[in-house]
Amino acid sequence: MTTLINNEKQTTISQDADLVTLINVFIVEPENQQLLVDLLIKATEEVMCKLPGFISANIHKSLDGKRVTNYAQWRSVEDFRGIFNNPEAVAHMPAIGKIAQSDPTLYEICYIKKS
Repeated sequence: MTTLINNEKQTTISQDADLVTLINVFIVEPENQQLLVDLLIKATEEVMCKLPGFISANIHKSLDGKRVTNYAQWRSVEDFRGIFNNPEAVAHMPAIGKIAQSDPTLYEICYIKKS
């Protein structure tokens, strides 16, 4: 589920949402953390956000400088997998792979507790 704020899609975490969530945790040397964040933002702004099924992306960096996490939402598994058939999307991957190890995994939301 996404929310429209100022005509932009926003991430909304909901058990009722019909989507798939990518959580990709990157391990990076602290001196490369900001570079990795910048590369992920560039890939998202230039390519990913324009692909069919893209909903949102959120980039998080750990306070210890050793991790970056991408929390991204896609309309379907098929839409997410379409990334790997897009030459522009794939072109961003080698630079990221040179400075970080990643563990991309797809999830579905199964529980939310709000105060």
